[in-house]
Amino acid sequence: MTTSDNQNNENIIIREIQDRKAELADNILILCHHYQEDRIYQFADLTGDSLKLARQAAQADKPEYFIFCGVHFMAESADILTGADQKVLLPDAEAGCPMADMATGPEVEAAWQELLTVDNSFQVVPVTYVNSFAAVKAFVGEKGGSVCTSSNAEKVLRWALSRGDKAFFFPDEHLGRNSARALGIAEDEIAVWQRDKVLGGNSEDQIRRARVILWNGFCSVHMEFSAAQVDYWRRKEPGIKVIVHPECRHEVVQSADMYGSTEGIIAALENSEPGSKWAVGTEVNLVKRLIKKHTDKEVHLLSRDSPCKCTTMARITPRALLQTLNSIKEGHPRGQVSVAPEVADKARLSLNRMLDIT
Repeated sequence: MTTSDNQNNENIIIREIQDRKAELADNILILCHHYQEDRIYQFADLTGDSLKLARQAAQADKPEYFIFCGVHFMAESADILTGADQKVLLPDAEAGCPMADMATGPEVEAAWQELLTVDNSFQVVPVTYVNSFAAVKAFVGEKGGSVCTSSNAEKVLRWALSRGDKAFFFPDEHLGRNSARALGIAEDEIAVWQRDKVLGGNSEDQIRRARVILWNGFCSVHMEFSAAQVDYWRRKEPGIKVIVHPECRHEVVQSADMYGSTEGIIAALENSEPGSKWAVGTEVNLVKRLIKKHTDKEVHLLSRDSPCKCTTMARITPRALLQTLNSIKEGHPRGQVSVAPEVADKARLSLNRMLDIT
């Protein structure tokens, strides 16, 4: 099949999506994460980062079906926060998050029990990034901890340290380190818990000394950015501002002018002066959208040689979206993401603590 044939087929699918969306308008809401490609993003009723979308869904009492164009953990959060009579559908069941996969509920619980063998008098408060499974959020809720997002991680970490001797932060090592260092915590007061190693690869003294213990998870997209790329743009474009996501390595965040969540990056460019120059270190589809929107500014992807694309997010294709819409019309909705009530109740505790903190 030629490129032209593929494009014609996709154009047909897109027209069918438009027709089906119009038919089902009173019964559905399509939610799209910022990292979706434009060919999906164009159909969004609501857009945002993962938690913003879940909150928006929770406030929408009308539709029966939420079609979540994101990844699995996001759909779980939406299911936890929406009504019992509402259903969350994920167009591709294989749209997962490699970072979330790095910290399963059983792994986190086993590490927690091992940590307490060093000294069970420790008061440890768990904090999980919203990019985690419902089972992990439930564990955190049960242990008195909180969820955080990339925009409030510092505030939630400060709260955790005010309540205990140590914070156990997972699954993203880099968001945790950037947040801890922003609070003035020294590097020798931070330990990294390496999966599949005894005590996470730490000595008992290292665990005792640490105020923050970080799980060694990461986002593969944000690992593609480097301090050398920041240096390149500063040499090439004097006066350029560099903004990166806090899932980047600490040296990248240190080298940048600013860092922030996807919503924070969008706001920074929105509020910047015409003619300003930017290099942006986050997922490429968001950066492409910023380039198109801000024609009065010069916007570049920070990386020059890496795709910086979330491949699991890209599993949500027009064909998958159309199949989901068709399944609703036919009365057999596909791809429902449903969190067990006992897990949802505990996970809701950790989500609500975050809302109370912030």
